[in-house]
Amino acid sequence: MTSKSLRSFAGGLIVAAGLCGAVYFFGPGEVTGTSEKLSEDEMKDSLTSKGYVIHSEKEWEDQIAEAESIKKQMDEAKAAETEKEPKEKIVYRTVLRVSKGSTSIDVGKDLQKAKVIKNANAFSKEVEKKGKANGLRPGTYEVDSEMKTEKIISIIFK
Repeated sequence: MTSKSLRSFAGGLIVAAGLCGAVYFFGPGEVTGTSEKLSEDEMKDSLTSKGYVIHSEKEWEDQIAEAESIKKQMDEAKAAETEKEPKEKIVYRTVLRVSKGSTSIDVGKDLQKAKVIKNANAFSKEVEKKGKANGLRPGTYEVDSEMKTEKIISIIFK
């Protein structure tokens, strides 16, 4: 590319930028079209026909107040209901079969599956802490979720 053609190209860019700037600054401020001023009722009708719901500020505040009072009544009714009815405690019972070669971790997992204890690892650690990990007695035992961990350990371990 020669210097003359490069100057011509740069000059064309400057002219194009100048024209774009002139149109931007001196052109029409708004898009011209049929801009008619609608009345309030016409605006409401137009929006309603398109699926919008129109409320005045007073109507909106009344709806919010009504919703809050309904929520308060429901909360009060729920609180009164829970005071009347004592909560039932669910007791899980299981028959646990301990076979020869089982470990305290296996027993803990079985008890956790039966929802008798919450955490098998904590049960296993408690067994080890008491020094009864090697005292597992094979057999069949009936245990439930009301028993304390110490009681379960004393039943299953020597």
